[in-house]
Amino acid sequence: MNQDRRRRFLITAGALLAAPLQGFAQQPATTIRRIGFLGVSTPAAWATRVEAFRAGLRDLGYVEGKNIAIEFRYTEGRSDRADEFAEELVRLGVDVIVAHFVPAVDAAMGATRTIPIVMAPHGAPLQLGAIDSLARPGGNVTGLSGMDAEIGGKRLQLLRELIPSLGCVAVLAATATTSKYSGPFVEDLRLAATRAGLRFEPILIGSPSEFRSAFAAIAKAEAQAVIVQPFFDPQHVIIIELAATYRLAYMSGSRAATAAGGLVSIAPNYPELYERAAFYVDKILKGAKPADLSVEQPTKFPVELNMKTAQALGLTVSPLLLAQIDEVIE
Repeated sequence: MNQDRRRRFLITAGALLAAPLQGFAQQPATTIRRIGFLGVSTPAAWATRVEAFRAGLRDLGYVEGKNIAIEFRYTEGRSDRADEFAEELVRLGVDVIVAHFVPAVDAAMGATRTIPIVMAPHGAPLQLGAIDSLARPGGNVTGLSGMDAEIGGKRLQLLRELIPSLGCVAVLAATATTSKYSGPFVEDLRLAATRAGLRFEPILIGSPSEFRSAFAAIAKAEAQAVIVQPFFDPQHVIIIELAATYRLAYMSGSRAATAAGGLVSIAPNYPELYERAAFYVDKILKGAKPADLSVEQPTKFPVELNMKTAQALGLTVSPLLLAQIDEVIE
């Protein structure tokens, strides 16, 4: 091979070898979108719900570390930390904040009016002014309503089927200064009790340190059942003990409380709501505005019954009612 031909061969070979590398270098890098996750409980308590949220994202084509990153922040029951963490997520420049329940949604709304916020869910978004309407939420907030402050009628109907002689029901809730969600939660139950012709005894307290005096007041009012605001579900162990002491039917919104000895629970299927929250995140990351995404509500409210507790209270559960219960815990 003469010198000129050899030079042309090397240039051509070099160009062919370089071409794939140049093509590879010109491929656009995948943009990683950042999701802020603000929870009001602990990682352990939220594990099932978080996995449902992650599963929803995976089904929509999102892979952590590849095209999304999730910044998790948990207040571990300390409402004062919600504002701190919300502001931290804003400083990190997340593309969307997924906020859980009233304290987290409020904190996120206080920290930003521009970053989209997905409620996953909020207990009473209309009643507490988080959105303008279900169809047109307005502002930078959308997502899911848990309807927890709208199923008072279902709660009382279930208690009346369990306790045919039910004449008085109490609600144990936080004071409005402790949890503003207690307002719509208690009012919904008060209206339902009035419609059902039941006496209603609201007991509002500031902290679990008042549980014992609260249950003494409930017993004095001759209530046969107590409905406990979800705010106090993490303290279900002592609530179960006090309910047993006063032979009260304890209704909660927590399966864990019922499994531990509470009588019955009714609530939305929270893992399903968390999975659905991924739909809103996907829409927003693709350019949709929260104000244009209607707020969804659950249609199913699973019921769990602790049969051992029912027997201890001397309750007879009819076969018809048993057939309607989603889970019977023996």
